[in-house]
Amino acid sequence: MLSIIKCVALNGIQGFIVDVQVDVSNGIPKCDIVGLPDASIRESKERVSTAIKNSGFEFPNKKIIINLAPATVRKEGTALDLSIAIAIISANKNVNVNNIQQTLFIGELGIDGNLIAINGILPICIEAKRMGFKRAIIPEQNCREACIVDNIEIIPAKSLKQVVMFLNNQISINPVKSKEKSYNEKQFLFDFSDVKGQKNIKRALEIAASGGHNCLLIGSPGSGKTMMAKRIQTILPNLTFDESIEVTKIHSIAGKLSNNNPLVVNRPFVSPHYSITKIALVGGYKEIKPGEISIAHNGILFLDELPEFDRGTLDALRGPLEDGKIQINRSGMNISYPCKFMLIASMNPCPCGYYGSENPCKCNENSIRRYLNKVSGPLLDRIDIQVRVERVKYHDFNSENEEESSATIKERVKKVRNIQNERYKEEGILLNSELNSEQMKKYCRLNKNCEKILEKYFDKLKLSARAYSKILKVARTIADMDSSKEIDKTHILEAVQYRNLDKF
Repeated sequence: MLSIIKCVALNGIQGFIVDVQVDVSNGIPKCDIVGLPDASIRESKERVSTAIKNSGFEFPNKKIIINLAPATVRKEGTALDLSIAIAIISANKNVNVNNIQQTLFIGELGIDGNLIAINGILPICIEAKRMGFKRAIIPEQNCREACIVDNIEIIPAKSLKQVVMFLNNQISINPVKSKEKSYNEKQFLFDFSDVKGQKNIKRALEIAASGGHNCLLIGSPGSGKTMMAKRIQTILPNLTFDESIEVTKIHSIAGKLSNNNPLVVNRPFVSPHYSITKIALVGGYKEIKPGEISIAHNGILFLDELPEFDRGTLDALRGPLEDGKIQINRSGMNISYPCKFMLIASMNPCPCGYYGSENPCKCNENSIRRYLNKVSGPLLDRIDIQVRVERVKYHDFNSENEEESSATIKERVKKVRNIQNERYKEEGILLNSELNSEQMKKYCRLNKNCEKILEKYFDKLKLSARAYSKILKVARTIADMDSSKEIDKTHILEAVQYRNLDKF
């Protein structure tokens, strides 16, 4: 007796069809799973067999071969439990096979036969819809997340027994209707109006937000680096629905979605502790889960106290910062996760934190050098904007002048991003920070006066070719903020000053 159930598995955030092929034949009773299953899938034969028995169905006392095709792609996780169980019951002629066609079965089984929620249900349902499935039977706990997907019938189920009875038309289960595509955005409890003074830093952060540029804030303790970095999220434009779905898919796979609001509507702000490991930051583990850089996709990755991070961990960011994606290779699998994020970092200028400030520094030259060398030159080279944050003056701190709100700054940022979106609509990019070398020749042309200025600073500051391109991209953003089609002298000079840190 042969039974085949088609289902969907994930490779990164992309899906592929898996044929769960079950053959039940006479022979020594045993159950084997083949087709490159991982440990959790190999264990599923114990969960599935016990769940079938405890659900009141007969588990064949025969030779059972379960093949997961294609056998060339590794499968992982517990999401295939329900498909395997239905295929075995179908092979035993206990299911109406007419109701199995174009139906996706996804869910983990407990040994009592109840269905357990899984991670990644949203990307699975999106891929199932794209591949032509008309209906998805999933754990009831996953329905709020899955119903974001329209044009596919979502059937919530509590147990294996309920699924079989539904397929045999013994009971009816009402499909979950897809929700409206509007969710309440998070209301921030902080605002740029809380920041006193620091106009030059606010300007730098507005430029970073407008063009999607990476930014490093360096200054003594208490100068407001972390305070301002956390407020960048409040001036970024809202996620589009497509961006929101892409972010939600990653968060779903990572198991970080809220039960109350399954659609991510705010740009992520991820701030890992400096003790984080390289695998936790870029992704991996045995199950190849997305790391913090992918969780920050379409948002901000904030690294506070940058030199305290392990140098090898930081250097793992170099490729993702350039490519906007991370390739992870584990156990014969090659998985790609998107990770287009703004890197915002902060650091002290020395171990005690007061080098170059009004307060006396207690560090010697060697300790300062060792401290700064924890951050590699190639990583610093990839940070577009590098600014020194000075201590807030008393008259600024106690000034009664009203500071600009995040809403006001956000409107300007949206305007500048709209300019870029319109300019690059045929280029396949959205922001100035994404320009490649050919696109820069087209959109970052300089007049002779600007070229002479840039040539002077290129030699004086001993800039690399990458730093040169970063300056041009930042200058392009500053020009857009001035609604200027051409990059002029003032734009170049301001962009250059964001690379002119004496400490590096």
